[in-house]
Amino acid sequence: MGLLADVVLGVALAAGFGLIVFTATGGTDLAPNTWVEIALAAVGAASAIALILLGARGPAWGALTLILFAALAALTYLSISWSVQPANSWVEANRTLAYLAAFGAAVVLARIAPARWPALIWAVGSVAVVVSGYALLAKVFPGSLNAGDQLGRLRVPFSYWNATGLMAGLGLPACLWAGARPNASRAVRALAVPAIAVLLTVLILSYSRGALIAVVVGLGAWFVLVPYRLRATLLLALGAIGGIVATGWALSHHAITHDGATLAARTSAGHEYGVVLLATLAGSALIGLTAAYATDRLELPEPVRRRIGTALVVLVALVPVAAVAGMAASSRGLTGEISHVWHTLTSANATQPGNNPGRIAALGNSRPLYWSEGLKVGEHALLAGAGAGGFDTAHTRYSSNTLAVAHAHSFLIESFADFGLIGLAVSLALFVAWVRAVMRTLGLRARWPAGAGRRALAAARAPAATPAPGQANGHVEPAPAPDPHLAPAPDPHAAERAGLFTLLAVVVTFGVSSLIDWTWFVPGLAVPALVCAGWLAGRGPLNQPVGRATERRRVSTSPGVAAAGLGIVAATIVAAWFVWQPLHSENDFNGAITAMASGNSTAALADAQSAIAADPVSVEPLWELSEIYSARHDPTAARQELVKATSVQPSNPETWEQLGEFDLAQQQPIVAVTEFQTAEFLDHSSVALPQQVAAAASALAKAGLSAPPSPPASS
Repeated sequence: MGLLADVVLGVALAAGFGLIVFTATGGTDLAPNTWVEIALAAVGAASAIALILLGARGPAWGALTLILFAALAALTYLSISWSVQPANSWVEANRTLAYLAAFGAAVVLARIAPARWPALIWAVGSVAVVVSGYALLAKVFPGSLNAGDQLGRLRVPFSYWNATGLMAGLGLPACLWAGARPNASRAVRALAVPAIAVLLTVLILSYSRGALIAVVVGLGAWFVLVPYRLRATLLLALGAIGGIVATGWALSHHAITHDGATLAARTSAGHEYGVVLLATLAGSALIGLTAAYATDRLELPEPVRRRIGTALVVLVALVPVAAVAGMAASSRGLTGEISHVWHTLTSANATQPGNNPGRIAALGNSRPLYWSEGLKVGEHALLAGAGAGGFDTAHTRYSSNTLAVAHAHSFLIESFADFGLIGLAVSLALFVAWVRAVMRTLGLRARWPAGAGRRALAAARAPAATPAPGQANGHVEPAPAPDPHLAPAPDPHAAERAGLFTLLAVVVTFGVSSLIDWTWFVPGLAVPALVCAGWLAGRGPLNQPVGRATERRRVSTSPGVAAAGLGIVAATIVAAWFVWQPLHSENDFNGAITAMASGNSTAALADAQSAIAADPVSVEPLWELSEIYSARHDPTAARQELVKATSVQPSNPETWEQLGEFDLAQQQPIVAVTEFQTAEFLDHSSVALPQQVAAAASALAKAGLSAPPSPPASS
């Protein structure tokens, strides 16, 4: 029954994760993301009701973490009131609410079904392999799955290569656990090898250095914490062989891994690559099956295992030693090479690598530029920041960089830019509370018993014990007192502890990536990681029966329970309505554009006004309404809408630019030049604004007027 429950829950979770990945993709398209957020809110509400009806009494493990997560969501919504880009803040607040619902649902699930932890690991591993396989299929069949993308880097289905690489990385701890655990079947151990080969291939072909760093840290944590190291090392090595073959072939064919190849070339090379992938995966499965049979028949003595483990540790330790030796042998010398590497890594003006395989080993990157801009935004709004999603608008005031960037590429720095010191305090409190909850769950203060992995393997292979005579007919004799001179008894929670450490490795991998990238804003990555994090926080100590009671309370019909359920349903409906409003506004806005294109200004006017009512902090509907009034030959009303936009988003340079363009077209250069100067003051990265200021000044000069003084330059 337990296996069936794991399968059912695992399939449901994997299907949910996969649906989020392929629906929300990169997290930038409002329409699909809105429905994902509403669905997650409904799941969170259903989980809360399930907890009321089915949850066993006991300590509310993870409650503090959940409360602090709710405080972060509340702060995100509150920031709409002071944001430089309140429309973006509303969208980000809805995203955070959905993340809160996913985290809370995991906390509840860990409480009412704590034994189902394997289902979550299987779900994470399965969706990572499926998504990675789809990414490779896009290279095999580009005409059907990715015809318009001429970039060599793997980036489907997220449209962002770092997200694709990270998804592969999230699946590696799960696949290692699946194949290395003592009770894994031969079939699972054999299939784990090609699964790892697929994940490693995608990780490398995404050319994502950030994902690679996150994976190294996450797998390092897994190998340190989980006592299946030798078997996992064998699996990883065998999977790496397949990954090297598949990656090596791809890298040797420019149509697969370089930019600019024609569709015909990509299709021809892709079909060949499909044959190579099939052969590689089949060979990897055969190698995995052979290794499974061999490890079943070969029992290494403890001294041999210890020597192998020591050799592996030495090999890992030699990597930094070799790196130091290589730097010392360079022409710059050790200190000079370290200084050069550090300067390249931290310089905002470093040469950016291209989208080719060589970028994996390149040091130059754009992160220092984004981070410095994020710090400047936070420093100029120290207490509460620029508002959720405000970095996108605010950073142009402090930078002349022309690269279009919506995020600071770091959760920590973006939190400072968007929420200031308040946001950092809330985020830090949330992190500390979660770490304490995880330490309580995993008992990290207690060390693994010596030989835990070996004893677990022996116990899994041992035949079932025959009942003693005194145990017949259900009678059980009391267990004899333990002999203090014998070895300590095996940990009864060793299997679950290893599984939860695997979930922790997934969270660590995602967390490291979020510190150096904007993957927090990609629901397909964030939701699986948050579900793992919520499970770890809500599980509670493994040696306590809380949440695992065999008898659940019967469904109560008391007024209090009914009122709580109705309250949750009502709150969910309100939240869903609130989440839907930006999408409602966008739909009406698009309807207004369509109506104007067909010449129906009356319908366009109604749609634009409806869009404004649905999202009063967005300025795009106001701009469209202004165009409608202009088309109806009402310039006064048209200008009023543009002025209203500058009052809704006064720190957005686009609102002033739109107003300046209107006034310049209306032969009002004296006000237009001031509006253009205000826009230029707010956006130092624009190439067009200086030209518009010059055009307005030229119009003033022709009219015999002098331009007003420019606003003071920003610091």
